[in-house]
Parts: sequence; structure tokens; C-alpha cells
Amino acid sequence: MDRRAPVFHTLGCRLNAYETEAMRELSASAGLGDTVVVNTCAVTAEAVRKARQEIRKLRRENPDAMLVVTGCAAQTEPQTFAAMEEVDRVIGNTEKMAAQTWRNLAGANFIGATEKVQVDDIMSVTETAGHLIDGFGSRSRAYVQVQNGCDHRCTFCIIPYGRGNSRSVPAGVVVEQIKRLVDRGYNEVVLTGVDLTSWGADLPATPKLGDLVMRILKLVPDLPRLRISSIDSIEVDDNLMMAIATEPRLMPHLHLSLQHGDDLILKRMKRRHLRDDAIRFCEEARRLRPDMTYGADIIAGFPTETEAQFENALSLVEACHLTWLHVFPYSPRPGTPAARMPQVQGPDIKTRAARLRDAGAARVQTHLDAQIGQIHQILMESPHMGRTEQFTEVAFARDQPESQIITARITGKSGTQLVA
Repeated sequence: MDRRAPVFHTLGCRLNAYETEAMRELSASAGLGDTVVVNTCAVTAEAVRKARQEIRKLRRENPDAMLVVTGCAAQTEPQTFAAMEEVDRVIGNTEKMAAQTWRNLAGANFIGATEKVQVDDIMSVTETAGHLIDGFGSRSRAYVQVQNGCDHRCTFCIIPYGRGNSRSVPAGVVVEQIKRLVDRGYNEVVLTGVDLTSWGADLPATPKLGDLVMRILKLVPDLPRLRISSIDSIEVDDNLMMAIATEPRLMPHLHLSLQHGDDLILKRMKRRHLRDDAIRFCEEARRLRPDMTYGADIIAGFPTETEAQFENALSLVEACHLTWLHVFPYSPRPGTPAARMPQVQGPDIKTRAARLRDAGAARVQTHLDAQIGQIHQILMESPHMGRTEQFTEVAFARDQPESQIITARITGKSGTQLVA
């Protein structure tokens, strides 16, 4: 009897999407069918609420399938999902990357044949599962996991309890993966991780992220474009700065984990940088690479935040010349120190988040205006849309060769896209 292939729904970050592809391959190898898998995110209380909403919707649409919940929210709140009548299995972040887990599910009739909750202590994990797949993405861009977990304990963040401590994929494994991806025709690779700039701290000789970047660019000369995802600017090493200055194949776009622009709030967040550190880094990276653009994560309404402190966060957008903002309205995560601090009122959080988003939208328009008339190398993601070196979307009226890098002059803008 034919069985439907498992259906996967991914919430949250690129690393989750990467792991979904690994689970897809593991479940296929196990012969699992008639299953819906929800890979959850725990970064905010809203993310967990959306996961529960998605689970209820998927159960209505798939009344007879086994419904499996995994990911960071399943790791940090397993009983929350185990208590949902729609859920058949709750699988932890370590267990979801194990072939045996999927073989067990395929062999179960899921009516009590195995334990409903399979979530072990994530802090005991010492390895990544980056070897399971060679990256995922569109035909033009592949994402490669090089790091997982986080050793830091920011007071607002639940993620270390979902991902465990920091652990790195060895450089040789990463390089071999990227070589295979280039051989398969990928023109761009993005390095991903939970705390990317901590890469190497657990490896022999404790290499730095810049060492990995330089090694990739040297040993994979046919790779046209390399990107790095979100980084902690205070942890950027000398070799990464050298790569920014000297390696045109390293794309001039950095997403920074800044979180705030007020020194006292940054200390209460238990961040490792101050406002001037962020500004100094952005100025230096742009001095080395004048076309550098920045994205950033910023939290609105962190506990104890006054209006004056919020203004320091808002003014950081201009001080650092940020372009692509990810604005997070603060929401307390049970078990984190920030949840026990005096909270900002909900309407104030909402208003401040909107003001940050407005500032980000204005910066996007400034960036787009500056590109008009410029010539860019654009990686085509579809026949009508590609991205510049700075990750800006470019729309084309006529078909272009998908997954190829083309040279084009920017003639205008439309919304948040450039036009060429």
C-alpha cells in the first residue's frame, strides 16, 4: 500500500529550515509516511503561540496523520505540546537529527507504541549534525550549517535551552560540503549557525570564524559568492576583518546581533558590547568595504526601558547606518532573568516597535535610492527576481537565466525592490 510522504512545516530561523531538510531525508530513508512534522521556533512567546495555532490547523487538515512536533519550542516546552490533543509525538532537537528516531516512528502504529515525549538534555550534546546534508536552498543559493548552540546567556533569550551549548562543524567538513555544492552548480553559499562568531571555540587550536572564511575562499576558488549570516560584532576576529577588506567574493552584507543602543539596557541584557562598540565596528567595516550594508536585530520594550533609553536604540539605526531591521517587540520567556524584571507596558512596546520599523523602512528607501544608476552583479533566484551583493531584491521585466549571476544597471525602485 502506498503511503504519503511526510509533510514538513518549518517555523523560525534558517537553521531550522536546514534541519527540516535533514529530517526530510532521514524520514524518507526510514520509510515513514502519513506524517505531519512541525519544526517549531521558541525565540518569542509569539513564536510559540503561532506554533500551537499551526498545529491545530494542520490537525484539522490532516485528521488521520501522525502529527509530530519538534524544534526549539518542543525542546524548551515539551509538556506544553504533549498536552495538546492534536499532537502524537514531541521530539527534541537532538532526537530529530537521529536516524533511529525516524525508524522508530516508521515502525510504530503511533497509538501508544512509543513514548509520546522524546526530549533529552540538550546541554549534554557535544556534536553538530551538520554532516547530514550538503546544504539546502533554492537552485541558486545553499545554506550550510557550520555551528549550533550558544554558550552565552543573554537575559532575554531562551534559545540556549533549545539549542544547547556551542559546537562547531570542523573546517574540513565544511570545505568538502561547499566543494560538492559548487560542483552541483550553486553560485552562492551562506554559512549559518546560532552563534556564528563562536565557531571554532570547541575545536583543536580554537580557530576563529575569519579563519574558516579565508580557508573556504582559498580552497574553493570556484565558489563565486560566500555570505555569512547573523554575527555578534564584538566577537569578529582580525581574519574576518581582513576578508571583508580583501575578498570580493565575501558579500558586503552583514546581519548584526545588536539588540539595543543604550548601554544600561545592553548590560541588563547581558550583552558583551556597548553602544560605541557597535558604532565603531560598523564604521570600520564600512571603511574597509565602502559598499557594506547592515541588517540588525533590535528589541523594543526590553524590561525597564525608558523613553530616553528607547531613543538610544532608535538613534542607533542612523548611527550605524543600518538598512535591514529585524524588530522584536519584547515578550517575556519563562525561565529567563528578563522575565523577572519590571516590564514595559504592552502598548508602549507596540508603539516603540512601530517607530523602529518606520526608521528601518526609511533606511531601506535611502539604500534603494543610492543604488539607482549603479551596476550590480545580481544572482537570479527566479526568472524575474534576483539579489545584489548587498542582498537587495531586484525585479526584472524580462526573463533572466535562473540561478546565474548577471550584470545589470539599476534603473529605479518599486516598493522595497530595485528595478533593473
